[in-house]
Amino acid sequence: MSQRREVWREGLGVAIATSAYGVSFGALAVASGLDIWQTCVLSLLMFTGGSQFAFIGVFGAGGITALPSAIASAALLGVRNLAYGMRMSPIIGSGFWRRTAAAQITIDESTAVAISQPSPALSRLGFWVTGLGVFIGWNITTLVGAMLGDVLGDPKSWGLDAAAAAAFLALLWPRLKQRQAIAVGVAAAVIAASLTPVIMPGLPVLLAAVVAIVVGWFNWLGRDENPSTGAATEANA
Repeated sequence: MSQRREVWREGLGVAIATSAYGVSFGALAVASGLDIWQTCVLSLLMFTGGSQFAFIGVFGAGGITALPSAIASAALLGVRNLAYGMRMSPIIGSGFWRRTAAAQITIDESTAVAISQPSPALSRLGFWVTGLGVFIGWNITTLVGAMLGDVLGDPKSWGLDAAAAAAFLALLWPRLKQRQAIAVGVAAAVIAASLTPVIMPGLPVLLAAVVAIVVGWFNWLGRDENPSTGAATEANA
C-alpha cells in the first residue's frame, strides 16, 4: 500500500508541475495568432507539449504560410511517442478502448513515471495516474493561459518555462546511479544542446536518443553494474 501511495504522489507531482507549463503554452499560442478555441483544441487533440510548442513557434514566426512547416515540426517531435507506445504496450495490456485511451496519454511524463516503477502493476498505475493527471491539468491550464493572454506578460518571468524540465530532472536524478546511465545522460544532453541552435526542432531529441540505443545495444560501461551477478560468477569460477 505504501508503494502505491508513493506512485500516486510521484505521478500527481509530475502532473502538477507539467500542468503549470500549460499556462505558458496557452499564453504563447494566443500571442502567436491562434484564438482561444483553436488553442484549446490543439491541446486536447495533439496533447504532446514539445510538438505543441514547436507548432506555435513555427506558426507564430510565419503565420498561415508557415503552416506546413509547423505541422512537420510538430510531427517530427511526436515521433518519439511511437517508441513510448511500443514500450508501454505490454504494460497497458489488451482491450480496444483501454489501448485507445492509453495512446492519447502516452507522453514523456507518463512513460517516465511508468518505467521507473519496480513492478508491472505499479508501472500501470503510474502510467494512468500521470497520464490522466497531465491530460486534465494541461487542458485546464491551457484554457487559463489562453484567456489571460497578455495579462501574464512573459511566461518566463513566472518560471513556467522551467516547470517541465524540473519534473523531468526529479525523475531522472534517482536513476543516475551507474556509470552507464550517467554517461548516457551527459552525452545525450551535450548532443541535444549542441544541435538545437543549428537544426530543425525535433531532430536534436531524436539524435540524442541514438546515444542511448547505441550504448544499450553494446552495453558499454554496463558490464560491472550488477555486483551480485559478478560475485556469483567469480564464486562459480
